[in-house]
Amino acid sequence: MPNPDRPTGPENLPERIAIFPLRGAILLPGGRLPLNIFEPRYLAMTRDAMSGGRMIGMIQPRETDEETYTPPIYGVGCLGRITEFAETGDGRYQIAISGVCRFRVQEEVASDTAYRQVIADYAGYPEDFGEEDAPGRGVDRQRLVRGLQTFLDRQGLKADWEAAERASDVALINSLSMMLPLDPSEKQALLEADNVPMRAEILTTLIEMSLLSGDGDSPVQ
Repeated sequence: MPNPDRPTGPENLPERIAIFPLRGAILLPGGRLPLNIFEPRYLAMTRDAMSGGRMIGMIQPRETDEETYTPPIYGVGCLGRITEFAETGDGRYQIAISGVCRFRVQEEVASDTAYRQVIADYAGYPEDFGEEDAPGRGVDRQRLVRGLQTFLDRQGLKADWEAAERASDVALINSLSMMLPLDPSEKQALLEADNVPMRAEILTTLIEMSLLSGDGDSPVQ
């Protein structure tokens, strides 16, 4: 069932958005990402978002040998809407954001805020709207689940297989892409996949490569 609070197209999405660069974390359309906010600039970002449209752009910083306050970022992220918000007794915010639509960074803009802002272009991702309700369109779900079961067994991890079976192909693939312990560059490849079948193929291949390596004690490489 469509979410009445979720935009159905890019027309009403903000062009200028705050970004939260976070290594190893991606957000996908329809996905849910819990976040623990404690750094002052991102506390300010969250307050500003809550007083406006509740929108934040999740994006990964690129790897660099230098430690910097403003590391370079990848060119593609995902706009999310704050759907859960709670304050803790020690000054942190615990929030959850729901994925709306991926975006390309047109440019980073100067601002008087401590957090960074960019101009976002959503034009390349029309399928992101309502994607969680779309059919898998040729996804080889059996191959994916078969590899996933072996991978999780080797890792000593548990899964709610009943919930996984009930989930749509799109919800399952996007959730796994966000949750599995993948390298940031691999996560970025999943985020930038043109469509769900391509994302499923990349994810399945990464899992199978890990199994072929025989290193069951390591994250997917």
